[in-house]
This record gives sequence, C-alpha cells and structure tokens, in this order.
Amino acid sequence: MIPKKLDQQAASAIKSILQKLNINNSRVLIDLEKQTVEAQEDEYSIDDLLEAAGSLTPERGKELLAEANRSREDWNV
Repeated sequence: MIPKKLDQQAASAIKSILQKLNINNSRVLIDLEKQTVEAQEDEYSIDDLLEAAGSLTPERGKELLAEANRSREDWNV
C-alpha cells in the first residue's frame, strides 16, 4: 500500500470526524469497504509512562525496579 499525503484541511476534517467517534489515536486504518476504523496502538510517550507510574503501589514499583536491574545485569554480562 502506498501512503498518500493529505493536505492540512483534509487531515483536520478527518481528525474531527474521528474525535466524534472518541478515537484519538494518531494512527488509524480506515476500511471503507467494511466501514470500519481500526485504531492502531501508539507508542507510549514518557508522559504516559510517568502517569502510569503514579498508579503503581510502592511494592509493585520496587518489584519492577528490581526486575529492571536484573535485566540490566543480564545485558552487561
């Protein structure tokens, strides 16, 4: 499939339609034949990761930190 460049007005119109469907992902696949929109997973930004960190218990945070440290040790072998 060859990507096609959209002009700013078309991109804004499509973005507006998707927002009405509560689709805020930056990448979507629109199938006009099936009349579906598939939101593709975004890569997480540092802000997303920091926000998620606030939802961890301190114990789970310690477990994840220990796991990350073990992984680093394995990589440095």
